[in-house]
Amino acid sequence: MAKGRIRIGVGGWTFEPWRGTFYPEGLAQKRELEYAAGKLTSIEINGTYYGSQKPESFRKWHDETPDDFVFALKGPRFTTNRRVLAEAGESVRRFLDSGILELKDKLGPINWQFAGTKKFDPADFEAFLKLLPHEHGGRALRHAVEVRHESFRDPDFVALARQHGVAIVLAGDTDEFPQITDPTADFIYARIMGTKEDEELGYPARALTAWAARAQAWAAGEPPKGLAPPSGAPDKMRPRDVFLYVISGFKPRNPAAAMALIGKASKSA
Repeated sequence: MAKGRIRIGVGGWTFEPWRGTFYPEGLAQKRELEYAAGKLTSIEINGTYYGSQKPESFRKWHDETPDDFVFALKGPRFTTNRRVLAEAGESVRRFLDSGILELKDKLGPINWQFAGTKKFDPADFEAFLKLLPHEHGGRALRHAVEVRHESFRDPDFVALARQHGVAIVLAGDTDEFPQITDPTADFIYARIMGTKEDEELGYPARALTAWAARAQAWAAGEPPKGLAPPSGAPDKMRPRDVFLYVISGFKPRNPAAAMALIGKASKSA
């Protein structure tokens, strides 16, 4: 069986401390996405979480990146930061109609991120999952949910996500959020948050090797090593596409960590 595709990147591409470190001195700011996309294989767009973007922006991002590049999008906070998730239907539709399809084949998964105060309400969360279409405008959609409250460490939550084919975002290298390792969709979405200033590549070599090996395991349909046990019933392992983003931590080191992971994952394939 063919392996899944591994894509590795960072969150966003506009960050002043990357200028002169990740980005070469003198690189025009308007060319930063083009440069980043040449070094990484995916980027998670943060701006869509904070506010709506114009269709021409999505079209421009599509045109400035290589043919095989893929963006992940964060769903808008106005959709997820509400008391009753079942009432988010109009907000979901507005986002899907905002121009994201202008990314065409470069449209990757959508990450619906929830506040750390949001607790698991089975009925309401199922109602939200039912609002997430797996096709829009003739294009297949992939959805992931990033939950940050311990109440989601529940087999019923895992079962709901699996039933609806929605991935649970894995929070790596942090004690701040629950680490839920269950695969529940045809792809894996991981965000690792442990880069440090005193590591040139953000992580020590052994940690980079471990995460690269996990990405390869997921892509090959094998269980990854060194992660928390599943929260729900075991799932039949099968090859999955992998989206892994180096997020938070000591952010100036994140591009170096992502590039190192890309190198290690490709060598170990």
